[in-house]
Amino acid sequence: MKTENWKEEPEDKDYPAALNYLSLLTDPREAKKIVKALKASSQIDHFAAKDLLRASGLPCLGADDHEVEKDLDKVKSGEKLSPVLLVRGAPLWVADGYHRICASYHLCEDEVVPCLIVDRIKTVQ
Repeated sequence: MKTENWKEEPEDKDYPAALNYLSLLTDPREAKKIVKALKASSQIDHFAAKDLLRASGLPCLGADDHEVEKDLDKVKSGEKLSPVLLVRGAPLWVADGYHRICASYHLCEDEVVPCLIVDRIKTVQ
């Protein structure tokens, strides 16, 4: 499924950002395994922005948040956003792309967001 506002693959810079964030949530070795699994994944899944926020337990940042505003401006100028990186668990971890999810929600809460998603349990075994 292609979506109008999204690139087909994450950008290279998304993975180090994911590693930095995940290293706060888990042991750095586990974080590296998760990022390696994300890089190896080629399956893009699609979920509504509202469902990603609900599953992660994260609030939707306002459209006036600096990073959300930058992403909204990118979309308005025709620039495509990078798919988000997720780690399935309870709750869902948004390893990279929280602001992009929020920007999508402001475009339309049902906006379909492309995601690379891995299961945390499978990556740590």
